[in-house]
Amino acid sequence: MSPTPARIRSTIALAVDQPDDLRELRRFHKVLADVNRLRICRHLADGPATVSEIVEQVGLSQPLVSWHLGQLREVGLVASARRGRETVHTIVPEAFAMFATRQAQALGLQQAPATRNESAS
Repeated sequence: MSPTPARIRSTIALAVDQPDDLRELRRFHKVLADVNRLRICRHLADGPATVSEIVEQVGLSQPLVSWHLGQLREVGLVASARRGRETVHTIVPEAFAMFATRQAQALGLQQAPATRNESAS
């Protein structure tokens, strides 16, 4: 069975050197691209919560909520702290602003508009 053209393009794209800052952008966007993770973030925006409270609110299984929380922790959007036998999760609101700044820098959007227009001429 021969590979499809899409598979070939995907393989070539992976072989191209990808800068770390762009990989970070991709990872952050990929984590936020999941609706369940967005639902968890929205719930945590109301205040800290345990996994069981999140499960009750979003209607997913406990292992799935834990997995999604792990993904959110990896990119710095959620922080966790042990309190007795439970782990309480909180959203890190400043992570969104910090990411927006890093994203603008990585994409070259932090330059003054006149400078960008002059360099395009």
